[in-house]
Amino acid sequence: MGKLLFWIVLIILVLFVARIAGRMAAQRQAGAKPGQKKTSRKEPPQPKPLESMVRCAHCGIHLPRSEALLQNGQTWCSADHARLGPAKR
Repeated sequence: MGKLLFWIVLIILVLFVARIAGRMAAQRQAGAKPGQKKTSRKEPPQPKPLESMVRCAHCGIHLPRSEALLQNGQTWCSADHARLGPAKR
């Protein structure tokens, strides 16, 4: 039982050290790019504009209005569903 516990602790310790070494290597690599200015603040990414969601008249899946097909006043998720028509419920 003691040997098993020893090996478990050793494996956890090795994984912990490897994780720390990986983070340090990633930080070194990110900071060592030539020609890149070092800034203390990064600009936050611009949020995507909100878009209304619509429901497919055939399968009922919700998708962004820009990705939907509009035909005969109904919205569809694909041309196949537009061809098949509304679902019969």
